[in-house]
Amino acid sequence: MTLCMNHSVTWLLAGSLLAPTFAVAHPDPAQFDQSAFIEAPETVDCTLDNGTEAQCYQVTVGYLPDDLEIGPFCPATLDDAGGIWEWTGENAGLYRVDGDFLRMLDELGYRFFDDEGNVYSVDNATERPTVDHACINVSADESVEITMLLPVDPIKADTPSDLGTVSKVGVALDGVPIFSDAPEIQVTGHMPALDTCGGHIDPGGWYHWHSTATDIETTFAEENVAADCALAQDPSAQFGYAFDGFAIYGSAEADGAAPTDLDACNGHVGPVAGGEEVYHYHASKKFPTLPACLVGVQAQNNFSTTATAGVGATRAGEDGRNEPPRPGDGAPGAMPPGFEQAAETLGVSAEALLEAMEAAGGPSADLAEVAAALGLDEEALRAAMPARP
Repeated sequence: MTLCMNHSVTWLLAGSLLAPTFAVAHPDPAQFDQSAFIEAPETVDCTLDNGTEAQCYQVTVGYLPDDLEIGPFCPATLDDAGGIWEWTGENAGLYRVDGDFLRMLDELGYRFFDDEGNVYSVDNATERPTVDHACINVSADESVEITMLLPVDPIKADTPSDLGTVSKVGVALDGVPIFSDAPEIQVTGHMPALDTCGGHIDPGGWYHWHSTATDIETTFAEENVAADCALAQDPSAQFGYAFDGFAIYGSAEADGAAPTDLDACNGHVGPVAGGEEVYHYHASKKFPTLPACLVGVQAQNNFSTTATAGVGATRAGEDGRNEPPRPGDGAPGAMPPGFEQAAETLGVSAEALLEAMEAAGGPSADLAEVAAALGLDEEALRAAMPARP
């Protein structure tokens, strides 16, 4: 195992989004909660998205850290309080998923409960909703393992990569993967509710964050949400690393001050713990709190799981061992032929495209819904997509 402590290198960027010259901190596996790892982190050969042969830290974690308490997600009735959800329609904002919120959605045409006040809830890993609007409450799969890659030496991309719906963002210091926004209710009809720390379970059975969990109470205060997260809160603490290798911090600098001169990805060169001035991302105070884009180059195939559904899913090989999905596989999470090329053409991740397709009905998905979920032009999506079997 090779551990790279928090040292820095000089990075010269001509005409870039960032400052002309500054120090770049390497990812440091020693900063992670070591109990999160199924296998000790190691340095491996990898290929970056721009074709550069490089070195990456490979980390393997389980479906959920041992000491992390998750939930609640969906309330059982209108008298209960579940997790949180960002509603993007009329009366947009971050809400606690409770009776008041669900009654508001009902008035807007989205009914999530029956006449007795019981909330429609479905485990999306094992069943499909039988109603127009259901709260998604996926069960965990304790057998799932997740493998992720972080570049040892971060490299700036020619242009930032936008993070759309269900894009890979990075990994938190507790080993939990970080993803961008979940699909909107207006697109899928359903609500994969987050718990009060901003995470939920993927259809593959593993837990992941959709928010900066160690600074989420700053967001609750900003948006007047009555909720608490059981995790220790520190707006100036490091939350994790983005998949380009740059650190993600809370909404404050190391001295507690508000960060300044943030770029389009909510990052900048500034002091971190220890006084170094390096490039890093900051959380936003309003939801969604994660960066909207990444400035660096990610590793190819940087996220895989042993799950048989959801993002990064694998399939069972003939010898019973898990293998990556192969083009043309019909299992959920498999990458059909032409998807990666279509995603590249559209400027989204292949995983995000596949997730949006699955959320909108799978192979027969309504492409108008998929385009809306990903913020794409429908005609451009239709032109880029491979022919359906």
